[in-house]
Amino acid sequence: MSTRTIRATGENPVLPPGTAMPGLLQGVSALRDRRAALMRLRDRFGPDFTIKLPTFGTVVVISEPDEVRQIFKTRPEDLDQIEANLGRVLGPNSLFALEGRRHKDQRKLLVPPFHGRRLAGYESVMVDEASREFASWPQGREMSVLDSMMSITLNIILRAVFGAQGSEFERLRVVIPPMVELGSKLIVVPVPTWDLGRFSPWGRLNRYRREYDAIVDGLIATAVADPGLADRGDVLAMMVQSRYDDGSAMTNAEISDQLLTLLTAGHETTATTLAWAIERLRRHPAILDRLVAEVDAGVDDLLTAVILEVQRTRPVIDSTFRQVKASSYSVGPWVLPRGQNIMVGIDLVHTDDAVFADAARFDPDRFLGARPDPHEWIPFGGGVRRCIGAAFATMELHTVLRTLLTDYSIEPTLAPDESWYSRGVAFAPGSGGRIVVRRRSRRDVPTGGPS
Repeated sequence: MSTRTIRATGENPVLPPGTAMPGLLQGVSALRDRRAALMRLRDRFGPDFTIKLPTFGTVVVISEPDEVRQIFKTRPEDLDQIEANLGRVLGPNSLFALEGRRHKDQRKLLVPPFHGRRLAGYESVMVDEASREFASWPQGREMSVLDSMMSITLNIILRAVFGAQGSEFERLRVVIPPMVELGSKLIVVPVPTWDLGRFSPWGRLNRYRREYDAIVDGLIATAVADPGLADRGDVLAMMVQSRYDDGSAMTNAEISDQLLTLLTAGHETTATTLAWAIERLRRHPAILDRLVAEVDAGVDDLLTAVILEVQRTRPVIDSTFRQVKASSYSVGPWVLPRGQNIMVGIDLVHTDDAVFADAARFDPDRFLGARPDPHEWIPFGGGVRRCIGAAFATMELHTVLRTLLTDYSIEPTLAPDESWYSRGVAFAPGSGGRIVVRRRSRRDVPTGGPS
């Protein structure tokens, strides 16, 4: 396989095959059911193919693992963020909008709070918010968990990342959910960015954004004036104190955009993965029983494997994008011209039987004692664009599920699998992840650790 980047060699573009269906119909098909449309093309043409998508135009879809590995390892001077992407909604200073040196500098400032001791400091917040929400659940009656998981992950981020409390906390809880929901739809639907006030989608989004920015400006001002700023553990406090290599501070606009980026990347996605975890475990009672026993014994091996398998079989984000910045770019047998948009099909890789044996089967045991290949198991993307909050999200998934399984029993179900529902960017369980719980009595929960 060729791994070279071609620079002005005069080679003609060679794109993977694609359907002869008119571009408009391809776009309509993708908007109606993006996942099914991509699966059909993969089944027809193999792991690589070409498709026309709204907003993104002609896109080369790649799902062959060696080619995915090459793409993720390619330097950003040759492949970088696609222009028509999340930055339109999250702001010009978002990691999703920045390229080159500015992206590297911003990412460098944002990495520290999501690793090591700082990361571990957020666990108590996660347990607190999960326990509070679970205590409000009705016992013995079926309910959807998605809204509750959204509430948990939003509260965690507002406390751990924004450092919000009091009135600012409550105001953000009101403005953020509709802003994120609308923004996630506008990312994938080619609606003109005209601001016609409350009568237009972008007008409504801009109104939400102005309110959000005003709240964040207040949080920044409070942080700057806080004599205990150096002792605070929230990410906003860290941003206020951080400095670029030239000694300059982050501007309010940069902090606001990055906080929104972290929230968008870690709120809906983590909540939806938690809902999918409930959906999967209820339909696999033997795995659920083993998991409860291990959690009671203080062992995390199966919990880790379950989370990995949920993310493989039910990836919330089904794709990640790149754009050719070099004169042309060669991957596998294809030669792609400058400006060509590339989609790495996360879901396509995860559902390939040649990559994961019996890929359609929910089987956490495949990950017991084995770490997944980072170019085959890719729910967080890869390379310099890998989700910066992956470690935070992983700890959150572990903590929330462990808290639930320790305090409550989950009833299995014989109901069919919940369908996939597109919320714009993310795929959620069609019925929101239905659950029936009962609080466990003290005698059900062992008091000792692992023997």
